[in-house]
Amino acid sequence: MTQRTDRIDEQLRQEIGAIIARDIADPRIGFVTITDVETAPDLSHARVWVSVIGAQPERDAALTALGHAMPFIRHELGKRLRLRRIPELHVRADETLERGTRILRLLDEIEAGTDAADLAMGDDALPTPVPRLPREGDAPEPPREGQETAGTGAQRPGRHLRRRRGGGPMPGPARRTSPRRRGGRP
Repeated sequence: MTQRTDRIDEQLRQEIGAIIARDIADPRIGFVTITDVETAPDLSHARVWVSVIGAQPERDAALTALGHAMPFIRHELGKRLRLRRIPELHVRADETLERGTRILRLLDEIEAGTDAADLAMGDDALPTPVPRLPREGDAPEPPREGQETAGTGAQRPGRHLRRRRGGGPMPGPARRTSPRRRGGRP
């Protein structure tokens, strides 16, 4: 993507969100968030990624309502934006929140050592992440870059030398060899 299409994507995302919030009064569209817009390089089509809060039937109804509202939204974008051509808008469901919730739930199951049937968590409930405490048998954490290793006080060898790709040390600043250039006597 180019910087221009990135700017257009962001501007479309903001304007579509504002139009949905202010100008569309469809009761099927509940809590909708425009998460991303991806335009084609020729700006003929754009995918509008939408996150909808609610149960699956409510999500489906909201996506259908947004699909029907896209011609109106495109018309409003034509009034607000100074683009030669407003892209055709295609609504897509953004399921990253659901996938993230599922991953958190699976990690919680692994941490607790339970099975999915043992958890009393509903399908729409978000587990609260908690910090993991070190346990016996865990591998020690390797030192992070820039940290000293315990007891040695040493850094990686050769770290103080700058080298170029060819292998030799980096050349220093150019030195003047002619005394005339320095203002001295010949």
